[in-house]
Amino acid sequence: MKEINWSNSLDLISPLSYILVTTISNNGKPNIIGIGWWTFANNKPLVFTISVGNNRQSYNNLMEVREFVACFPPESQAYGAWICGTKSGKKTDKFKETGFEMVSLDIVRPPMISGSVVAYGCKVINQVEITDHTLFIGEVLGIFTDSESNKRLYSINYKKLVSLDMEGNSNFNLDY
Repeated sequence: MKEINWSNSLDLISPLSYILVTTISNNGKPNIIGIGWWTFANNKPLVFTISVGNNRQSYNNLMEVREFVACFPPESQAYGAWICGTKSGKKTDKFKETGFEMVSLDIVRPPMISGSVVAYGCKVINQVEITDHTLFIGEVLGIFTDSESNKRLYSINYKKLVSLDMEGNSNFNLDY
């Protein structure tokens, strides 16, 4: 047995499911953030949790409007998903830069991203501050799909995106 560092551990457990989370400010400006730190936390009611850096625009939005949409992007959105995970929402209109289309949902204010394999509309019911990140705990109010594809994006240690589907088909050479 040998001890390893966190980066090496991420290499070994990759790929990690990569999602896009939409939020919205009080003045109605939406943002998208790429998230690798998420999980389900309960099933009755269904609870979805995300970890967001306290210095992110999405954090500010979640503190104002306590709702988010967790979107699982298809392979075709790899380029835009990479932008959402590498650029700041404080400086970039990510919907404009990525060309992603917004889909309004009746249950929450933030939009769903058109083409999402699955999207969970959530209302924040609690939060836990953990030094420089906050865990936002959201009750799922609705689940949606807007895609014919089931090939989703995954991150290899936050350095590369790849796609996999439930039949085992993969693409490790995405263009983005």
